Amino acid sequence: MNEFSIWSLMIDISVISGLLLVGTILRAKVKWVQALFLPASMIAGFIGLALGPSGVDILPFSDQLTAYPGLLIAVIFASIPIGAAKVNIKEIIHRVREMWSYSMLLTVLMWGGGALFGLVVINQLFTDLPSGFGLILGAGFLGGHGTAAAIGQGFSQYGWEEAMTLGMTSATVGILVAVLGGLFLIKRSTEKGHTQFISSFKELPSELRSGLMHPNKRIGMGNETVSPSSIDPLVLHLSIIAFVVGVSYWVTGLLESILPGISVPLLSIAFVVALLFQVFIRKVKADEYVDQRVMERIGGSATDYLVAIGIASINITVVMDYAVPLLLLFVFGIIWAYLIFRLIGPNIFKSFWFEKSLFGWGWSTGTVAMGLALLRIVDPELKSKTMDDYALAYIGMVPIEIVIITFSPILFSIGFSWVMPITLLLVGVVIIAVHKRFGLWGPSVAGNASDKKIS
Repeated sequence: MNEFSIWSLMIDISVISGLLLVGTILRAKVKWVQALFLPASMIAGFIGLALGPSGVDILPFSDQLTAYPGLLIAVIFASIPIGAAKVNIKEIIHRVREMWSYSMLLTVLMWGGGALFGLVVINQLFTDLPSGFGLILGAGFLGGHGTAAAIGQGFSQYGWEEAMTLGMTSATVGILVAVLGGLFLIKRSTEKGHTQFISSFKELPSELRSGLMHPNKRIGMGNETVSPSSIDPLVLHLSIIAFVVGVSYWVTGLLESILPGISVPLLSIAFVVALLFQVFIRKVKADEYVDQRVMERIGGSATDYLVAIGIASINITVVMDYAVPLLLLFVFGIIWAYLIFRLIGPNIFKSFWFEKSLFGWGWSTGTVAMGLALLRIVDPELKSKTMDDYALAYIGMVPIEIVIITFSPILFSIGFSWVMPITLLLVGVVIIAVHKRFGLWGPSVAGNASDKKIS
């Protein structure tokens, strides 16, 4: 299409939506697809990649397909703070110290390790690569397609246009690594009797394979907080997100005009604006009319579309141009993620270390959603409380993620390449040192019976 219009947008959404439906059906009906535990959005993305511009090019995508992830990631980050319940910080710190520490180590080690490996190894072998190439690992493996879109958008504003495609490729490979590697770890552990809640793959609930929920296991998507006679509850929540993202876009443009040469990602501004909006509605006592689960579903919907579009818009030519350094980065990332899983997890968690570390494996190589999918395989009823702890620990993680995503492209683009990886890795060393200093490091005798068995 030569000229982008409202109908171009409609066709893009229609095609991607159709692919999501196909992906859902394939996950529900095809056994070998079920065995991979791939989300429908990823299946849709692969079909779109094969039939889209980088494949046989029979799908009528517009030339703006690669622009959607930058907007969708802003929607995702805007949905995080809005509707969130009040929390007691002291209570959170006491309860989820282990998960927060593990999450921090995952974050700083994956981002910092990838960036440092890029500078020390890859950039020395391939001198024409941008200095920020190593960040592709953290963006794709740990962050997923959303963060990859954010990092890609950040670097593209400094002239590295290929960063978006490379980030999406990293995120896609990361999910495959999360699934295949996770299934291998689970099978090995179940065969040796190391898991705490299951002893065989045959015990898995059917919804984990097919993706379809049995009627007696379904839960509500959210509550109607306003009367449809005034405004539809879904429209209310969509209006809030659209308003916040719109204001964020205006603020981003204003900052760029005030600070020329410095580009702040839209997602970072969207999160801050959403946070301020949440503070405002809480002050005027209107927060009870915003339902957190509805906001989560809006963010989840944006994520599904982002994953499908992100994979479908991958430029295969660019990937092939970077094939060798990408392969080196991915091999390092897999080894690094396994070392974190095997060496950090057992020494941080005093109970259910395998289940909690498996969640960390899925998160550090794929996405939080993949971590949850793997967790539900070994802990179907979530008795380890891993997700409860993560949900609370994540509150303290968001600012760290925002800082990394916002300032990494800026620092690498203006020549301060070593600042981010060294700082992040030092933070990791400090966390471990503090745990050792206070006797919090090391496997617990009362922990998993499998602590000393898994090798």
